Amino acid sequence: MSVSLYITEKPSVALEFAKALKIRAKRQDGYIESDDTIITWCVGHLITMSYPEAYDPALKKWSMEPLPFLPKEFLYEIIPSVKKQFQIVKNLLNRKDVTTIYVCTDSGREGEYIYRLVDQEAKVPDTKIKKRVWIDSQTEEEILRGIREAKPLSAYDNLSDAAYLRAKEDYLMGINFSRILTLKYGNSIQNFLKSKKWSAISVGRVMTCVLGMVVRREREIRNFVKTPFYRVISSFDIKNEEYTGEFTGEFRAVEGSSYFNSPLLYKENGFLKRESAEKLIKDLAKDYSKYNDDGTWNKDEASEEDLLGEITHLEKKKENKNPPLLYNLAELQNDCSRMYKISPDETLKIVQELYEKKLVTYPRTDARVLSTAVAKEIYKNIKGLEAYGKFSGFAQEIITSGTYKGLSKSRYVNDSKITDHYAIIPTGQGINGLNSVSATAQKVYETIVRRFLSIFYPPAVYRRVNITVKIGLESFFSTFRVLEEEGYFKVAGNPSAAKDKRTADKSNQEDEEEENQDKNFIKTIMSLKKGSKLPVNSLYIKEGETSPPKRYSSGTLILAMENAGQLIEDEELRAQIKGSGIGTSATRAEILNKLVKISYLELNKKTQIITPSLLGELVYEVVNASIRSLLNAELTASWEKGLTYVAEGKITKEEYMEKLEGFVARMVNGVKGLNNQLLLTRNFNEVASFYK
Repeated sequence: MSVSLYITEKPSVALEFAKALKIRAKRQDGYIESDDTIITWCVGHLITMSYPEAYDPALKKWSMEPLPFLPKEFLYEIIPSVKKQFQIVKNLLNRKDVTTIYVCTDSGREGEYIYRLVDQEAKVPDTKIKKRVWIDSQTEEEILRGIREAKPLSAYDNLSDAAYLRAKEDYLMGINFSRILTLKYGNSIQNFLKSKKWSAISVGRVMTCVLGMVVRREREIRNFVKTPFYRVISSFDIKNEEYTGEFTGEFRAVEGSSYFNSPLLYKENGFLKRESAEKLIKDLAKDYSKYNDDGTWNKDEASEEDLLGEITHLEKKKENKNPPLLYNLAELQNDCSRMYKISPDETLKIVQELYEKKLVTYPRTDARVLSTAVAKEIYKNIKGLEAYGKFSGFAQEIITSGTYKGLSKSRYVNDSKITDHYAIIPTGQGINGLNSVSATAQKVYETIVRRFLSIFYPPAVYRRVNITVKIGLESFFSTFRVLEEEGYFKVAGNPSAAKDKRTADKSNQEDEEEENQDKNFIKTIMSLKKGSKLPVNSLYIKEGETSPPKRYSSGTLILAMENAGQLIEDEELRAQIKGSGIGTSATRAEILNKLVKISYLELNKKTQIITPSLLGELVYEVVNASIRSLLNAELTASWEKGLTYVAEGKITKEEYMEKLEGFVARMVNGVKGLNNQLLLTRNFNEVASFYK
């Protein structure tokens, strides 16, 4: 009898395939078998790349002479802790009655690599039919569709090549660069730290670049010099039959101002010295005698006659705010870091659990849109959410109104922006499974649901009012915004709901408009007309100061890794690597986690703020003085782009490998010729002064 073998990445996934295929057989040791079907599983990676000593025992001892280490043929070995499961999988793959193999590992580069290594080491004959199952969720319908539409495994050969190259790249850079830098500079770091414990300098294609990002940000903060500035604020009387009040405006030195392009200014809306701001106030109110000791002016203490301002510009317009695009992993990790103070690694674990419980679609995705095919079936996802507590009403409203029917023509569907997987959305299934997950996981699921349902609601509509009031030659600017129609905020929540201000005085947030929900105030503002004269209540000075750059949080660092192209000054290269970023959605959290684990970075678990450690900065100094390009986003992202080109068939694996080996050899030989330990010691002392 001909038997089909399904190989998944984890036991839990194997059980879902068994349910979908209606296999009632008893679970064996490492597999499930019925008359014509076998389902087995890996447990993550079963195979790993061998260390250099497997090539030559002499390489176990680190020395400069054999570097660069560039093997012609790479060796692999079974991971000891999973040797038993590998043997089970190997035997099943090679059973004579198994004629068709369905590869059901995770649908991505890493999942592809996990199976290909097993296939390689198990020496599975090419005479067997091998098919690739590619799914976006673990619902029964999606599993059965994936099996039904499975392509020949060979259709994914380019992706497999990219997976092997990624591993070889990390291996060659890690082995060669870590060894050469440790041999050259390890003692320098150890002696400087007065450490009795020897440890290698750990570097890598992605992790060292991320270390560089954090250290450079920390140094920008250290070197930042605060600049004080002084803004002049005016307040104007407004009233009608129902309302009496005031609003404020901010001075800006626009064209026509006595201070236009003046060297006395900090930008156009502030002065470098308080005396200059005081002089402006005195000039504006020169006919009014009373000033406060701090140089400000108030009409109650000045004169019975009003100082007037004239409205010279009045703009009232509607603005639509559309629902944001759907979540990819990086966006979700950033929001969870910000809202729930959980690390990207924890977010990934949570969303992976939700995926395995059929609650959401595949989490390791870079896409923020859906495919046309998914859009056609989206009714099922929404319908399923009718069983989800407080969101059931929203799901029913969407179905009743039919707003989901136009999804395929919206900006939330774009096949060209999807590589392996579409955005993370709720499947609408497995709602009962929420009872078995943590409270934090429930919050993450709710966050995904809110973002998903919001795209079926209309935009939020604001009324914005821009006012310019002139006092003499000088202009004062005010902007107000009021929410007229909540639109998608109905489900997503209004981020500005807690705000209720009535002043354009924003301290350091110079360009932020005011959002005001006081209906009488807004009604009075809306009744103003160009040319109207308004009494000036007061003129005063608001002192501010420039702010240093913000430290990365775990979430913003993940986003910065995804958008590495923004860090690159060269416009052509930035365009070339757009969309590649540093690392992948599947690996970024793991990389950050490793940097914290080896004590190069420090993570505040309460705030999720990331800072470098002293050791991390010393390693940064070593790399900066030896293989500087490892610290740059240009190098890391361009290598990632190269892997994408291999996966797309645009370049061959041989072309990529030739460039990789050439780079590693040049860098290693360059470090051998350096003699800069003395300079590094001076740098170490300077860095250490910040850690006392």
